[in-house]
Amino acid sequence: MNVMIIGGGGREHAIAVSVAKSSRVTKLYCAPGNAGIEEVAECVPIGVMEFDRLVAFAKEKEVDLTIVGPDDPLVGGLADAFEAAGIRVFGPRKNAAIIEGSKAFAKDLMKKYGIPTATYEVFSDADAATEYLQTAKFPIVLKADGLALGKGVLICKNLQEALEGVKEIMLDKHFGSAGNQMVIEEFMTGREVSVLAFCDGTTIKTMTSAQDHKRAKDGDQGLNTGGMGTFSPSPFYTAEIDAFCQKHIYQPTMDAMKAEGRDFVGVLFCGLMLTADGPKVLEYNARFGDPETQVVLPRMKNDIIDVMEACIDGRLSEIELKFADNAAVCVVLASAGYPEHYEKGFVITGLENFSGKEGYAVFHAGTKKDAQGAVVTNGGRVLGVTALGEDLKQARKNAYAATAWVQFANKYMRNDIGKAIDEA
Repeated sequence: MNVMIIGGGGREHAIAVSVAKSSRVTKLYCAPGNAGIEEVAECVPIGVMEFDRLVAFAKEKEVDLTIVGPDDPLVGGLADAFEAAGIRVFGPRKNAAIIEGSKAFAKDLMKKYGIPTATYEVFSDADAATEYLQTAKFPIVLKADGLALGKGVLICKNLQEALEGVKEIMLDKHFGSAGNQMVIEEFMTGREVSVLAFCDGTTIKTMTSAQDHKRAKDGDQGLNTGGMGTFSPSPFYTAEIDAFCQKHIYQPTMDAMKAEGRDFVGVLFCGLMLTADGPKVLEYNARFGDPETQVVLPRMKNDIIDVMEACIDGRLSEIELKFADNAAVCVVLASAGYPEHYEKGFVITGLENFSGKEGYAVFHAGTKKDAQGAVVTNGGRVLGVTALGEDLKQARKNAYAATAWVQFANKYMRNDIGKAIDEA
């Protein structure tokens, strides 16, 4: 079958590697792709928001299945556009992707259906938000309502920081129209865990757990980023916690979306906080996480095409998800200055060191080929170096050793990805 992946980051590279392993796939396309994805797919220069061009290309190449990676096209309705054209697509429709597209919608859904989450209020007026904060308990969390590349969340330690946050989100529009509405919620403490799940609108089946590191600097200091590294599985996500989440979070979320006439078909990402009062939902995403996908999919034993088709056809209940009894760690190699100001266009060397090495992968997040055919940096997050190990400590050791195999000017990484493993 002919398959097309939409997107061009590390997540899509990890998906492409998994899809390319399927014996059912004869031709793989990716739009727009990147220098790493080029090794397993034919990349086509079409942007993720160019819906008409994407549909036309899929028709021309007789694409049998399209997999949508990023949040923007899903929230914008790309799955609907493909369905309308009669092309099979993996990813939620626009009316279901709103679970990520609007934090206010997600919070209201959880409140309505009794899904555990932080207490909150929603504001569309900066003055009202400012007034509310005068009597609030600190620290407190401010969230831009819409999509903000994983960066529209501010943790404010005191009133002054919170007032500056309101200005940044709602008045200065630092995150664009995502800040037209804002959620203010209680600050939760505990371990964070990410759980991805395949969904067919009725059935939800969770993948292995992971934990992301969002802050730019060691010790969880610095600004929020799209993710500086991750590990899987989380030693803090026990069988007991999983049982609670299956009963009180995952299936209730599926049922809630169905009850609202928004059947969710695709991958649901549940960001959890393991609080002293039990697991609570921090956020939902309507797609594979990035960089969680880079540690979850390398551990999955299933043919990913079989699972995705079961989701589309409403027969996910027939699938048993299987994951290897091992561990994975991904360390993101970024451009110095990310997530604010950074330079691009530096030649990357050493990528060939990963070729043929069992248990190691380098996923391209922000790369491209220059006029001379050299792979160069083309983003804030450049590469995701992933390594497997028999346990988390071995995987972490392997991943950090592998980060030395590849070089580029202004290379930057956190040195404590997975350090929490030592505390488990």
